[in-house]
Amino acid sequence: MTDLATHHFQTRASPAAARRAALACMAALAVALGVGRFAFTPLLPLMLHGGGLDIKHGGWLASLNYGGYFLGAIACAALRIDAARMVKAGLALTVLLVLAMGVTHQFWVWAVVRFVAGAVSAWTFVFASQWGLRRLAELGANEWGGVIYTGPGFGIAATGLLVSAAGGYGASAGWIGFGLASAVITALVWRTFASTPAVKTTARSAAPKSHAQHHRVHLHRADAFWLIVLYGVPGFGYIITATFLPVIARAALPAGSPWPDLFWPMFGAALVAGALAGARLPSHWDNRVLLAGCYVLQALGIAAGIVSPTAGGFALGSALIGLPFTAITLFAMREARRLHGDDAAGLMGYATAAYGLGQIAGPLVAAPIAAHTGSFTPALSLAAGALLAGAAGLVAVALARPVSRA
Repeated sequence: MTDLATHHFQTRASPAAARRAALACMAALAVALGVGRFAFTPLLPLMLHGGGLDIKHGGWLASLNYGGYFLGAIACAALRIDAARMVKAGLALTVLLVLAMGVTHQFWVWAVVRFVAGAVSAWTFVFASQWGLRRLAELGANEWGGVIYTGPGFGIAATGLLVSAAGGYGASAGWIGFGLASAVITALVWRTFASTPAVKTTARSAAPKSHAQHHRVHLHRADAFWLIVLYGVPGFGYIITATFLPVIARAALPAGSPWPDLFWPMFGAALVAGALAGARLPSHWDNRVLLAGCYVLQALGIAAGIVSPTAGGFALGSALIGLPFTAITLFAMREARRLHGDDAAGLMGYATAAYGLGQIAGPLVAAPIAAHTGSFTPALSLAAGALLAGAAGLVAVALARPVSRA
């Protein structure tokens, strides 16, 4: 115990350690999510334009990615692997998978790559969240948690801007370029995840639980159930816009408009601002109520593009959908830690899997409707309605099951 106390004192005295841990996790999520998952969105129009893909098959690639994400998240609940090692493996695999998208043009290869990339991004997300939030808690620097979840926003903004500036080189060049950039970022943070002497985390603790811990888990079982169910709602709610935003904007705006390439980077920039702002909200506020507010914001963002399919409407929509995007993740992961403490990786995995189910359903619903009606409006309206219903559900659960301060 003395050694642990000494280590705790030493780590609290080192703000540089907290900054290094948060920035490493931010970079990991930028690679695994911002590039590994979401570079597909700005590159999709180039893939469609190249003639090797149509909107229906684009929807299949998106859903396969989310299917892999779902299975990868489920696996996290059972994996007993050191978290830092898992993050490193995820980063290395992401680099290889992104590069693979640029060196082939066969649909079945793309399908396999996007499916595996989905699983890898889920592993990296869950274990980077577990490693980072626990590390910051040990360092007494929970305020850095918001920085971790800016990673996807930086990745999204960077990929969107780069495609806008260099899209003329084609989708293959884009995938290869993003793969090489991801390799550089991975090399920069590699040693941070290697040096984790005090944070040997696993998805499930190998140590036996005390009676008090068992009692606590039992009391929170219903709360965990509703977190899993209702965290799946924004997966469906945002993904239609997130997958097809450049395609939707190009169809609605005049030919040659420069705006469609900019809405995705706007989404990423808003995401960064929202993650930082979310981390500054008082920690005693109910995470479920905060999640409900985020759902409403995203519903309003979707509605903005429906009501006003103009540059201004899409810009406002991008901001309102992006602002709460990773704030939702931050609040949900904080709620998981409130319920299960340092053993939260399993609950994080199940919640992430529910989110993944929503993402699988989104493109599968949207693409056929858009192909049949020639419009994304019906699917977007359904997504906005789902988000409002999810917000109502979260408020109802928060009122029925208030947070115990004991």
